[in-house]
Amino acid sequence: MESIMKAHLPALTPIRLLGLLFASAATIGTLAAHAADQATPRPEPVPFVAPRNSDMPAGPEGELIDYGRRLMVETRRLLPNNVGAAMNCTSCHLGEAKVPFASPFVGISHRFPQYNPRANRIVTLEDRVNGCMMRSMNGKPLDKSSREMAAMIAYMDWLSEDIPEHGLVQGMGIGKVDTTLVPDMENGRRIYVAQCASCHGAEGQGLQDAAGEFIFPPLWGDLSFNIGAGMARLYKAAEFVKTSMPVGVHTDGRLGQGYVLSDQEAVDVAGYFTHQPRPDFPAKVNDWPDPSKRPKDARY
Repeated sequence: MESIMKAHLPALTPIRLLGLLFASAATIGTLAAHAADQATPRPEPVPFVAPRNSDMPAGPEGELIDYGRRLMVETRRLLPNNVGAAMNCTSCHLGEAKVPFASPFVGISHRFPQYNPRANRIVTLEDRVNGCMMRSMNGKPLDKSSREMAAMIAYMDWLSEDIPEHGLVQGMGIGKVDTTLVPDMENGRRIYVAQCASCHGAEGQGLQDAAGEFIFPPLWGDLSFNIGAGMARLYKAAEFVKTSMPVGVHTDGRLGQGYVLSDQEAVDVAGYFTHQPRPDFPAKVNDWPDPSKRPKDARY
């Protein structure tokens, strides 16, 4: 494996270097590149296999990878100047981003750079990380040349190194729900009380331990993700809820999570909590410069 420690810059690894070259060229031909990608036959996803932490390499390379893992798990504590919400990366990317259909990072390095319809351009993995920092974390972007960015990318590269170059893995993403369903907000409130409030709080405020650390993140309010986050979208939230919430209800799977609610129930409860008050995202005015790319569940 190429040394991830090379100058502490993820752009110098083969995956990152290729990504930057593609992203630079894409400023000229974004739409043409996207059209060509769409026309390429899609390979079959490979089985989902996440490496064990004990398999991290020894020495500085492994230390950087493990620092990236810690940044994912302890984002709010380790990056207080960049995180405004009571969230960690693993609030959405469950189980150190190793859980199928819970936004895993296995294979993700090979899927970037990629076309982003919200930006209507090709984005790098570093761009995507900073998008999450500003939206889901309601915070500030990382310096792309920082050790923290290098560590996060190193962790994602390590999770992806045994995956084919197409990066397609069974269990990637967050699953699907029927997007023709209309939410019943009152039923969503009832489901929230019965299935969600014990962890996320009666008022969506989250759950803290005796030391004040958040065990479960707030789903609305000043410390939640802002309106520009993907989780603020009805169907995206419903997909995550269906496949990954609640946790600890089954005896199989890494977290015993998900598949308790039907599509309709997931849409109902997602409709309820996504429409509660949350921080604004002023830069939303720049989203979807091509209005035809705007999804129907966008909140703005």
